[in-house]
Amino acid sequence: MKQLFGLKRIDMYIIKKFLGTFFYAITLIISISIVFDVSENLDDFISKEVPTKAILLDYYFNFIPYFANLFSSLFTFIAVIYFTSKMAYNTEIIAILSSGVSFRRLMLPYMVSAMVIALFSYVLGNYVIPPANKKRVEFRNSYINAKGYETSADIHQQLEPGLFVYISSYNASNDVGYKFTMERFEERKLVSKLSSEYIKWDRAKKKWTIHSYVIREIDGYKETITKGEEIDTTLNMKPEDYRVMRDVVETIALPELNKEIKDLKLRGVSTINYELEKHRRRSGPFSAFILTLIGVSLASRKVKGGIGLHLGFGILISFSYIMFMQVSTVFAHSGLLPSYLATWIPNLLFGVLAVYLYKWAAR
Repeated sequence: MKQLFGLKRIDMYIIKKFLGTFFYAITLIISISIVFDVSENLDDFISKEVPTKAILLDYYFNFIPYFANLFSSLFTFIAVIYFTSKMAYNTEIIAILSSGVSFRRLMLPYMVSAMVIALFSYVLGNYVIPPANKKRVEFRNSYINAKGYETSADIHQQLEPGLFVYISSYNASNDVGYKFTMERFEERKLVSKLSSEYIKWDRAKKKWTIHSYVIREIDGYKETITKGEEIDTTLNMKPEDYRVMRDVVETIALPELNKEIKDLKLRGVSTINYELEKHRRRSGPFSAFILTLIGVSLASRKVKGGIGLHLGFGILISFSYIMFMQVSTVFAHSGLLPSYLATWIPNLLFGVLAVYLYKWAAR
């Protein structure tokens, strides 16, 4: 079949070269990563008597899609640079352009391949990797890390309209929150305030027990104070809300991630890590188009340095892209940039570079 959805034989040739090189490179780096990871964790696997089945199925089986997506942008670029440079060195690009094919038309099979990789990355990042990451993180927290949860601090939360709580610190190992305060407002006026030394989750009763408390009831200029040692209460909060699992944001699929952001905003909890992850999952796949355009523009011309020079430029630009991503993320954490802008800045900057290089290569 000479044509498939308008694609000619030369288009199919480029697509096969592109995707073949990409998946070969990804397979190679994953194999190398697994070897290094095994050597790094082998002592822990042996000393903690981790079952072989858990290592293979719960850890490494879920390790593969995570690293495949992690390196997809980098190896999209390297794949384009490598095989396009080889085609230019063998004068294949010159032959294609001399036959009347414009540089713009030459980009079609590259963009089709980039779309395949972008869809591959989007589906992996939003629907396949999060549940896989959950098993991988749970494995590390169960067998490798001595402590699977981190202690939360300075928790401000709205349980319902007008009802706010504050916890100075929360110990996830025994479900105890220290320096607990609960305030109720009506028409923006404080009507009651409860302060206690600590609050503890009763696992048998499925209720919170408030210890060493003082309740202030305020009615205009009248104030009533009640003190006590212990009281059980039912609150719209659970211990799971304060058990901060390491890398928890990476374990949430897209629909649940959107819901989690909405719930956290309602409770007055910072959502910066969740929003960064959400926008990173959107901007990451789009980078396949930008890096492909840059790669073709750089590698389509035959130069004295050959493939080596092209690969050198490719690796430099790839790591520059990764560096910009990290730097812009730091700005988002510090509040200098909105999370959506922080994750899209590398694409915007390199998008401008891609357009410039494309125009330069098309001359």
